[in-house]
Amino acid sequence: MRLTVFGATGGIGREVVRQALDSGHKLTAVVRDPGRFDLRHAALSVAAVPNLTDPDGLLGIMDGSDAALSGVGPRGRRDGPVASTTTAAMLRAMEASGVRRFVAVSAAPVGPVPPGDSVLNRRILFPFIGALLRDVYADLAAMEDELRRSGTDWTVVRPPKLTNKPLTGKYRTVVDGNVPRAYSISRADTAHAMLAALDDPATFGRAVGVAY
Repeated sequence: MRLTVFGATGGIGREVVRQALDSGHKLTAVVRDPGRFDLRHAALSVAAVPNLTDPDGLLGIMDGSDAALSGVGPRGRRDGPVASTTTAAMLRAMEASGVRRFVAVSAAPVGPVPPGDSVLNRRILFPFIGALLRDVYADLAAMEDELRRSGTDWTVVRPPKLTNKPLTGKYRTVVDGNVPRAYSISRADTAHAMLAALDDPATFGRAVGVAY
């Protein structure tokens, strides 16, 4: 497949690029600052786009792509609405390029607390994290709303706490829900789940919870 990856300098985006190249895909990595992106490969091209909220700046980048993936998201409470504004621009550029498949990363607290979850998650972690990072999750929820209103074949992957542990390829998934009694997953395995969803019709128009 020919893929376009947004947020390729981030922890998840970089893993998406690495794993996709290892799987034989051809990629365009979209980055704000090419100086922060040192991956090189014969099947990889790099597009520098300083402002991901401007759809005009994205025109042409996805021409010929079969799908787009996004690891773009807020890195903290002070980043403002990042995921929703950039995704809106990506969707308009996708429409102009005729690209329909889109996979983006969201977060577990945007989804529901799963039935049978632990007391720790239900009573402490989810309420505390949700309150602490309210603006971050509101941005991700707005991003998901943008996708639902779009005409794309979208999927969002919702991990809980992210770690930098290596790829295992072994994790649990729940379509339209969160994984119960789950606390973390690596960025590498989150990227793996995003790539696995690409050609899985069961995930089209759905949110997928992922965790160990």
